[in-house]
Order: sequence, then structure tokens, then C-alpha cells
Amino acid sequence: MDKIKVVLADDHELVRDGIKALLEDQNGVEVIDEASDGKEALEVIARSKPDVLIVDIRMPEMNGIEVVKTLNDNGAGIRTLVLSMHDSEEYVVKSIQAGADGYLLKGASKEEFLKALNKVASGGKYFSGDVSAIIMNNFVSGNASAPVAPKKELSELPFKLTKREKQILSLVLELKNNKDIAEELEISKRTAEVHRFNLMKKLEVSNLKELTDKAKEFQLI
Repeated sequence: MDKIKVVLADDHELVRDGIKALLEDQNGVEVIDEASDGKEALEVIARSKPDVLIVDIRMPEMNGIEVVKTLNDNGAGIRTLVLSMHDSEEYVVKSIQAGADGYLLKGASKEEFLKALNKVASGGKYFSGDVSAIIMNNFVSGNASAPVAPKKELSELPFKLTKREKQILSLVLELKNNKDIAEELEISKRTAEVHRFNLMKKLEVSNLKELTDKAKEFQLI
């Protein structure tokens, strides 16, 4: 199997070095080039022909969103994963509208980062939980017009939610955080975190978008 060829674009050398060190430990990934600004990123991509561009948003010359839009407008066929410290609605929405295939926060775990990279490289989309909530709120993912999955018979459900898990699910889908959930249900924040974790594990989802899709699929909401 061919390695995933990656180009890194970030104006902080320390960040690029950290990502490169992480990816060098992965047998199926190769960092073939890097860039310190948006303009250089486009030049590097034209020369190196990577499979995936991992790009920061705030860079000199041309920001990451502009780079992503340029690549998509030109039909470059390069998969793009935005890796940013910013979870603001403006950045997320503009990145998705520009055509980004994924958006991950720099505070993500190593496991989630690698999952996102592999998902994007294989032709899928990946957005962390917090980012998915913003996408849902703005309907920029196209889910508003997506066909509704057929209703499952109760006998087909591969899981059974407890009364508490149903309460947690409802509150999570209202975009409430663990602190809000704890206050509403009069439980500790830690207990809310555990319930939320168990719910995600039972439904076999890793982020809010997947949870919402699964809830719709099985008519849980």
C-alpha cells in the first residue's frame, strides 16, 4: 500500500517539527515537503504533488483558508486538513465553505489527529466534536438537504439506551457541554462526562456529527 504523502503548511517551525516527528513514527505516512506561508504552500504543492495538505489558518502572504479555496477552485485534487488553534465560528464556517475536507483543533490527541488524517486521505471528511456543532448550526455541511435514513425497527437496534443515557443524548444534541448537563440533571460534572463517554462508546461514534447521524438513523431524536 502506498504511503500517504503529506505537505505541512504552518508559519511556526516548531509546530511543523512536532507534527513531522509524530508522522515519522507512522509507517503509512510520509511528510514530503513543508511551507511557512500560504503562497509557499501552493508552490510546494505544485512541485511535490502530495495526497494531503495539513494547513494552519493564520499564515503570512496567504492564509490557510485562501490556500484551500485556491486548490479547490483549481481542481487540484489535493485533500485538505485544517489544523488550527482557533475554534471560532467564523474560521470553521469559512474553512468548510472553502472546501476543507477536515478541521481539527491543535489541542486534539495524537490518536484523533491520526484518525482525522487517515479519514481525509481515504476520501472522507473529519471534523472534531466542537467543530461539528458549529457546522450543524450553520448547515454548511449540506446535511440539511440530506435524505433521511429509513426508520429502523426496534428489533434492529444494536443497542439499548438507559433512561439516563436518553437524557444525556437529548442534552448533548442541544449542544450543551458537560457543565450544563451536570447542572440540569443535578449530577457532578465528572458523572456527566462518564455518561457522555459511555453513550458515545455504545453508539460507536467519535464526534457530535456522527452522534447526530446515528440518532437520526435510529430515530432516537
